Amino acid sequence: MTDLAAPRIPVSTGRALAPDLARGGMLLLIAIAHAPLFVTDVERGPAAVNETLGVFHLIFVHNHARPLFAFLFGYALVQLTSRQLARGNDWPGPRKLIRRRGWLLVGLGLAHFLLLVPIDILAAYGLAGILIAGLLRAKDRTLLIAAGISLLPATAVTAMSLWLPLTNGVSSYASGSIAVGDRDLLQYLLDRLPGLPFGLVFGTLMVLPPMIFGIWAARKGFLDRPVDHRATLARFAVIGTAISAAGALPAILIETGWLARGPELIMVASLLQPLTGYVGGVALAAILALIAVTVGRRPGPITVAVQALGQRSLTFYLAQSVIFLVVFAGFDLQDHLGLTGATVVAVITWLVSIALAELLRRTGRRGPAEHLLRQWTYPKINKG
Repeated sequence: MTDLAAPRIPVSTGRALAPDLARGGMLLLIAIAHAPLFVTDVERGPAAVNETLGVFHLIFVHNHARPLFAFLFGYALVQLTSRQLARGNDWPGPRKLIRRRGWLLVGLGLAHFLLLVPIDILAAYGLAGILIAGLLRAKDRTLLIAAGISLLPATAVTAMSLWLPLTNGVSSYASGSIAVGDRDLLQYLLDRLPGLPFGLVFGTLMVLPPMIFGIWAARKGFLDRPVDHRATLARFAVIGTAISAAGALPAILIETGWLARGPELIMVASLLQPLTGYVGGVALAAILALIAVTVGRRPGPITVAVQALGQRSLTFYLAQSVIFLVVFAGFDLQDHLGLTGATVVAVITWLVSIALAELLRRTGRRGPAEHLLRQWTYPKINKG
């Protein structure tokens, strides 16, 4: 069979700044999204600040951080494949590598879950990567159609995370909160296990559209060569962010009490916010790519440090959970902090992560998780 991958996948010419910068910025959004899940009552703290942060969540974080992560994951699949092709491997080699890494991520995700963290996304990304590995050879048109088709079930599943809190009159950013509290840890884990398969299936559905779109975007080199695509990135950043904000408005008005909680309106708001959130997540990637264009001319120490964080994003994604467990459960802050306090912890955690990533960069070391994933993956791949 003729290899269809080589003409469509660009040959790697070195590490670009924009993808790493985007991954570094993504970790801040993930921290802000996940930290509130570790507190028992997000309503604690100053009401005005909490409400402002709630609006920020709906416009930029809730159902946005996940699409951004998925988009960058799909983008990275093409980068990985291009490096393998540049080394002389034919298609079966990169495909096998991607699927092996996918299963390893599923395993890491399950281990992450066993740490008693409120949420894991690695397993879903790993499984989604396994499922779409074959699409790396598909035509551009096929990719866009597949992304569009998968967007329908993905939006429906994601809408449930907003429909339930809006219907019950609670904050959307608290809907997933399952902080350990004073519960028996073993019983807490056993209570969560039955939902694990459903969470994995639903999580995989939710990340497929932006991941597939990320493959298409990587073929065009939007993040690898942002200078060449500056006008397109700017349009997508502005229009995508505007669409995302407009789509979040009904949910914001319901949550802040400006609109009545009618069932039809709640359904519309629950569908619009995640649907436009997919657009907003990719728009965030465009914004970060534009920032990379500006700072990439003369990268300063902050830019270099954030890039180092992006290169070690798996390590510091896992590290966030450890830090949150120590801060919230270990120091018994989960019953004393609300959304504002959790957000402060998230930002501080991200800043500490930047400092640690820069230390690893200066000492010439990969992140521990990246090192382990590489060691587990490449020995099984011929020529890789």
